Amino acid sequence: MAVPSRRATPAMPKFKKRIDSVGGHLVEGFQLIALFVIGGTIVWSAILEYVRMMDVMHASLEDILLLFIYLELGAMVGIYFKTDRLPVRFLLYIAITVLTRFLAVDVKELTNEKIAFITGAILLLTLAILILQVAASKFPKGDVE
Repeated sequence: MAVPSRRATPAMPKFKKRIDSVGGHLVEGFQLIALFVIGGTIVWSAILEYVRMMDVMHASLEDILLLFIYLELGAMVGIYFKTDRLPVRFLLYIAITVLTRFLAVDVKELTNEKIAFITGAILLLTLAILILQVAASKFPKGDVE
């Protein structure tokens, strides 16, 4: 018994193209919704933190650094919204700010080794940003960011 051959009909490439187009639109729609949800959550969290600071009539270094983290997260979402590219440098800025906030809050409770480890991590993250900056200036049209 002969097996029927599976030849592609002329309609198959058109059908696949339509399915790919629908899939692409669904992914773009999901990204837009997710970006609005994430952006809204960042704004909401920053406002609540600011209102808390106003209630106590005092802002500590920890509070100010937290607001910087919200600012950097918001900027990262805004850049991704406009360019469809995730700016890696902003993630590094956020990591540096988080580590700095951790040091500022818990420095009295940390051992010298932990302080050295955290400052070393900040130094490495700073070097990574420098490398990304140099690469972006040498290869401006590449995907280095």
